[in-house]
Amino acid sequence: MMTLTRFAGWPVIAGAGLAGLTAALHLDRPCVVLSPTPLGDEAASMLAQGGLAAAVGHDDDVSLHIKDTLDAGDGLCDAKAVEEIIAAGPSALATLLEWGVAFDRKGEDALDLHLEAAHSRARIAHVRGDSSGAGIMQALIARVKALPRIVVLEGVTLDHLHEVEGEIRGVWLNTGQFIPTNFCILASGGAGALYAVATSPGSNTGRGLAAAARAGARLADMEFVQFHPTALDVETGGGRAPLISEAVRGAGAVLVDETGGRFTEELQSRDRVSRAIARHRLDGHRVFLDARSGRAGKGLRQLFSRQFPGIARSCRSFGIDPDREPIPVRPAVHYHMGGVATDLHGRTSLTGLWACGEVACTGLHGANRLASNSLLEAFVMGRAVAWDVNNAPRERHSCQNPSRPARLGAASFGQRMDRGAGILRDHDGIEALLASLAPLAERDDHALVGAAIAAAALRRRESRGSHWRLDCQEPSAVGRYHFTLKDIGLQERSTVCA
Repeated sequence: MMTLTRFAGWPVIAGAGLAGLTAALHLDRPCVVLSPTPLGDEAASMLAQGGLAAAVGHDDDVSLHIKDTLDAGDGLCDAKAVEEIIAAGPSALATLLEWGVAFDRKGEDALDLHLEAAHSRARIAHVRGDSSGAGIMQALIARVKALPRIVVLEGVTLDHLHEVEGEIRGVWLNTGQFIPTNFCILASGGAGALYAVATSPGSNTGRGLAAAARAGARLADMEFVQFHPTALDVETGGGRAPLISEAVRGAGAVLVDETGGRFTEELQSRDRVSRAIARHRLDGHRVFLDARSGRAGKGLRQLFSRQFPGIARSCRSFGIDPDREPIPVRPAVHYHMGGVATDLHGRTSLTGLWACGEVACTGLHGANRLASNSLLEAFVMGRAVAWDVNNAPRERHSCQNPSRPARLGAASFGQRMDRGAGILRDHDGIEALLASLAPLAERDDHALVGAAIAAAALRRRESRGSHWRLDCQEPSAVGRYHFTLKDIGLQERSTVCA
């Protein structure tokens, strides 16, 4: 074991997506960013196609954006979180423009704003049509690289949190090294890759969430896993499912089956469209997104490859020409609304641990995330976390020789997750998933996160948002579910200084 004394007391940011880099850029002191890959590679933020939602259009208003978010969240949003994060949208967009993000424009001045499902106004600021995440991240990466106070450790991830009596005293890295610190910002992304078919990078398996849970942090809304309705329906050999942006439907594309007939309203919230497609597929149909231009009553106003060049390239790599043929699609896991419970400063239940981005749960998304609110939340909460850390006492607790926890496994349970906690769920399937994963959770991070999702899903005996139970489809008065591993019978493990 080697203690990295050079970084003792520095804030450690576990994750290098939009939330993590935003936090780093807003800190007023030296910090360490842990990036599992070369900076920018494999970050879910880089893959975002739609863009960042903000009420800046001439016909828009923050109150309308708030209403759309609450409606999509199906009664389980935290109203204060929605109000504060959505209200920060215009300032977030202004900062990104100041930082050099080249959002697409109409003419000289006005931003070109896309419409996406469940939004009542066109309010999605985007970059190069469908390359929004990459465009935003490239600007932030350039700023990070220009600041010597931000040290990026590539190929390094958070392994364990060192917690003593509810306080963070340091972090263990996958390299076997230890950084003594009272400041850890968790920005490690979601858990989509736990499933067999997901749009997430393969590294998004919830390992950061598991580290926080094992240290005793409270979790929230774990049962709510969003499926994107339109992933490309092709064989990927077990890799990430290519995404067909929500903006394609917002631009006029329609969902059809092999007969060419429509079967659902395309611009409903994601949970409703995903369920409609799942049911249609169960009935033996194939589903396609018809985005061809110049067709009466349907299709895009201009050529697909001109409006969505990145998606067109992805389709063509699988032999599909979206300008001339319908695109085969299917739902795929896309976003986890649940995560480590935080307040609006990003504080968790552990002193010295903050969380932002998809690994966190502020309550903004409720039971179902509104499209393109994720990049907004990542930026706003990354900034909020940094501001809070800047104002925190700068004590340094010495903990130079802690006992290192045992290395944990990370097996693959994708098919089990699909069966037990997929789009359409029931008691028997969820219970079987929990029974299979709970005995493995103590020594396997993937099993731990999967078991936590299953435990929350089993408790929620209703259908709401992205959690749809075939055995109890009526909504009830059940509120949000917060818990620790002890609450659900999965004992956490923490260590003390030697």
